[in-house]
Amino acid sequence: MLKYKIFVCNPVEENTYVVWDETSRETAIVDCGAYTNGERKEIASFIEKENLRPTLALQTHMHFDHIFGLGWLKETYGLRPLCHELEQKNYDMQETLASDMFGVEISLNLPGILRYIKDGEKLLLGENELTVIHTPGHTPGGVCYLADTFLLSGDTLFAGSCGRADLPGGNMQDEIRSIRNRLMTLREDIIVLPGHGPGTTIAQEKRYWI
Repeated sequence: MLKYKIFVCNPVEENTYVVWDETSRETAIVDCGAYTNGERKEIASFIEKENLRPTLALQTHMHFDHIFGLGWLKETYGLRPLCHELEQKNYDMQETLASDMFGVEISLNLPGILRYIKDGEKLLLGENELTVIHTPGHTPGGVCYLADTFLLSGDTLFAGSCGRADLPGGNMQDEIRSIRNRLMTLREDIIVLPGHGPGTTIAQEKRYWI
């Protein structure tokens, strides 16, 4: 069984997820937005306390608030991120975008991408799987990760809403199609774990999208 822990990080209050297999302790860190030393220490302390073994750095997409901690992940655990191929261009522009939005120079110290992932691919954590679901709209290469009981939805789907589509590469019509055709077809009891804000379920979100 996969378990998860949520860490709310950085000024944008982004949700970073630590997901692990109970038996092997193999661990994925999803959308590491840890910006401050305190946020990074909190995640590292939890990993040490639970005797976890970080093996994957997964990205739902590459907006700056979801990647602040990628340099730290590389330095601390030797991990480089996995993402959809269509996020490479996004990744390359995020240092400039972050500086423009915050009004100060920001160095993200970003590592290279380990490899690209594809729609339908199954990523192993111990004997459990996370299935990649490509959900373009918020960004061209946005993905969600589906486990047996929960969905890591990034900024594609929030509780009662969805992510903005006015940043480079965003397309609201694509996002609506992704939500209706790829996510609302999942089991209603699936817990939705978004990139910002509280969790929800597929059943709850069907009230807005179906």
